[in-house]
Amino acid sequence: MGRFVEGEDRRQSLLLPESLDDYVTEDNPVRVVEAFIDELELGALGFDGVEPALTGRPAYHPSTLLKIYLYGYLNRIQSSRRLEREAQRNIELIWLTGRLAPDFKTIANFRADNGPAIQKACAQFVLLCRRLDLFTRAVVAIDGSKFKAVNNRDKNFTVAKLAKRLQQVEASIARYLAALDRADRDENDVAEAKTGRIKDKIAGLRRQMQALREMEQKVQEAPDQQVSLTDPDARSMATSGRGTGVVGYNVQTAVDAEHHLIVAHEVINQGYDRSQLAPMGLKAREATGCENIVVLADRGYFSGDQVLSCEGTGVVPIMPKTETSSGTKRGFFTRADFTYDPAQDHYTCPAGAKLTKATRRADHAEDFDFYRHLTACFTCPLKPKCTPTKLRRVKRWEHEGVLDKMQARLDRMPDAMLIRRQTVEHPFGTLKAWMGATHFLTRTLAKVRTEMSLQVLAYNIKRMIELLGVGPLMAAIRA
Repeated sequence: MGRFVEGEDRRQSLLLPESLDDYVTEDNPVRVVEAFIDELELGALGFDGVEPALTGRPAYHPSTLLKIYLYGYLNRIQSSRRLEREAQRNIELIWLTGRLAPDFKTIANFRADNGPAIQKACAQFVLLCRRLDLFTRAVVAIDGSKFKAVNNRDKNFTVAKLAKRLQQVEASIARYLAALDRADRDENDVAEAKTGRIKDKIAGLRRQMQALREMEQKVQEAPDQQVSLTDPDARSMATSGRGTGVVGYNVQTAVDAEHHLIVAHEVINQGYDRSQLAPMGLKAREATGCENIVVLADRGYFSGDQVLSCEGTGVVPIMPKTETSSGTKRGFFTRADFTYDPAQDHYTCPAGAKLTKATRRADHAEDFDFYRHLTACFTCPLKPKCTPTKLRRVKRWEHEGVLDKMQARLDRMPDAMLIRRQTVEHPFGTLKAWMGATHFLTRTLAKVRTEMSLQVLAYNIKRMIELLGVGPLMAAIRA
């Protein structure tokens, strides 16, 4: 094999055995994993088994198992069985664990039994980034994305799905009964065999119908009228594609706009984001340590109550308002065409008339007012473009001022939505690419939150290695 680079003879004995440390370079990310976990106070974070038991077989130290998992998520190896194999053959993992190779059950049990502690370990890395003054810009973008659960779509039941499946089964039974009638009119051996097969199919469909009726009762009794068999916490959620959906979880993240680090995250099983603005904003503010933090969000988060909840908390939301009126489609003026004067407390309509506040009725318990002009609408030439009723009334929420201030902030920051998109959507794409087509491997909300924390921790470590490098990051961890 002349003129080729040749390897060493596997049977050649070495006079001075090579050190295992020689196989791992100084700038290998696995050294960051070891440095970070060695600096954690695992007992204070709540990890089980930090103090060894006096009797029984010696257990693995939690730091060893945490290193295995963090290495696995950094290298897209989330399965406990695959981690078991890698611990026996992967030089980096052998170096990291000191040749320890726990079985897959031990590895899986560690993740299942130490969920809250693993989530705190993820938060510790965000604190490290905070100590390095990486969150001084105080601008974060939040968003939610649907991640697939273990639960198959056919094992998830809602009222609409059951109605559709029952209709399909009934149609199938009718079709087979018609085929059975045709087969009965033929008197031959083939028809007799065909009749038997059709009767078996009809019997199977009737059993399926009975099972669906029983499931319908369970769905009606469920708090949210939804039942998932494989993962009881997974929920059917609509996605952006028309007529599509996913059975899974809604992952919320808050991402720093300057360095694109995930400063806060949460996993919920609600398919909408409207109730998450204030919770995610407060989480991000606490994680970054900023007195005031600007939160960029899309229309999916718009809720007057949520914006009001942020008032005075140090969370400053910026997002576009959601237009719910159908007036635009019908060619009518919308409320945006009416200018509000806070000093005079009136609206000016497109025709120039002043709409004043109507007196509230004594039994009016709602939290909004109506503005109208009693005479101008009758002679207004723009009325066909304004309202099909006698008078145009403009409804105003009693806390509309906080929404007007948010709109003013958005007007002063016209590129806010572009910054939000560039900041928060890329991490979701990266995480889904790492997790593969199946996404989550664990079941139930608590375990899925643990799995997501490991993904976020791995993402932040990779991001920090890109920003600082292995050496400076290790020095910062040990400082």
